[in-house]
Amino acid sequence: MSELEFIFCHGLSGWGEYDRKYKRKPYWGMQTGDLLEDLRKEGYHCHAASVAPTGSAWDRACELYAQIAGTKTDYGRSHSIEYRHDRYGKDFTGMPLIENWNDDTRIVLIGHSFGGATIRLLAELLANGSEQEQNLTHPKDLSPLFKGGMGKRVFAIVTLAAPTNGTVSYDMNNDPDFDTKHVDIPLKYQVLSKIMRAATKMQKDKRDPRDFASYDMEIDHAMALNERIHLSKDTYYFSIACNSTIEQPDGTYYPDLEKTEGMFVRTSVLVGKYKGVTSNGVVIDEKWRANDGLVNTISARAPFNDPQRNLDPENIVKGEWNIFPDYSGDHSSLQGGYTIKNDPRPFYKELLGIISKLQ
Repeated sequence: MSELEFIFCHGLSGWGEYDRKYKRKPYWGMQTGDLLEDLRKEGYHCHAASVAPTGSAWDRACELYAQIAGTKTDYGRSHSIEYRHDRYGKDFTGMPLIENWNDDTRIVLIGHSFGGATIRLLAELLANGSEQEQNLTHPKDLSPLFKGGMGKRVFAIVTLAAPTNGTVSYDMNNDPDFDTKHVDIPLKYQVLSKIMRAATKMQKDKRDPRDFASYDMEIDHAMALNERIHLSKDTYYFSIACNSTIEQPDGTYYPDLEKTEGMFVRTSVLVGKYKGVTSNGVVIDEKWRANDGLVNTISARAPFNDPQRNLDPENIVKGEWNIFPDYSGDHSSLQGGYTIKNDPRPFYKELLGIISKLQ
C-alpha cells in the first residue's frame, strides 16, 4: 500500500499553501511555526489546501477536489445555475497537492472548523457522486467528482473543532428573544470581537445567500447537510472537540481567560448563556453551553445521528466516529493560537501516529 497523504483543510477565513500569506504566517502552526513542516520531518506526507475563505461547503469541497486531483475547479452545472455563479473556478492543472491521484492513493482528510464540513462533503461526493449533477450534465462533460466511485481513496476523516451540528454563534444572533445588549462583557472584548467579525464578514455577491459558510453553519442547515452525508464502511472517522470554558454555579459557562483568545471572549460568554429553539425545533439547552469560543463543544464531537464511540486506541472501528477526549483549548488552540501560544505538535504526532498504524 502506498504512503498515506494527509490533506489539511482550513476553516472560515483561513488560508493554505496556495496563498502567499501561508509563508508569512502558516494557518497550521500560527504561534509555533509551520506544523506541517515539522510533521514532514517525522516522515508524514502533509499538504495544506487553500479553499474559499467564506464559501459554502459545496464550493469548498469542489475546490479541494481540484487541488488534490490537479484539475480545473468545476462547481457543477446544476449547482452553478441554482446558486448563480460561474460553473468553473481556478485551474490547478500541473500544481496538485499530491502527485499521481489514482485508485492506489490513500488520503487522510483533516478539517479544522468549517473545514470539517468541507472534507465530509468531499468524501461523500467522492464515494457517491451527485445525482443532481448527473441528471443535468452530459456524461462527457461531467466532472469525475460527481460520478463518485472513489470512496475507497479516503482512508480517514478527521474533524477538529468543527461545527458539525452547527454553532449557536450564528443562531443566537437571529433569535429576537435573546437580548445580548444586557450581558455584561468588558469593553475590550467587545472591541476585539467586533474586529474579528469584520475580518470574517461574508463578502456577499450575486450568489444565492445559501451558498456561503454562514448559511451552512446555522444549526438547522448543518443538520440538513448531515442528512446528505453518509459514512463509509471503508473509512476511519475521528473527531476532536475543544473546550475553553468553565461551568458557573448558575449553570452558564464562562471562558477561561487564560485559554481563550480575547476576540473569542464575547461570543464565548453569549454561547455559554444561550438557550433557545431553532426554526426546525432543535432544542438548544444547557448541554450546548460549553464551547471553544466559537463552536459548541457538543456540536464538534460528531453528527448526532451517526454511529459513534469514545476513542479506544486499541479498538478503532471503521464506519463510525471515534471521538477523542475534548481538547482543553479554544477554537484556535489546534492551530497553535493567534496570540495565546499553544503547541499542538504533540497532539498531531499522536493523531497521525494512530492513523498510520491502521494501514
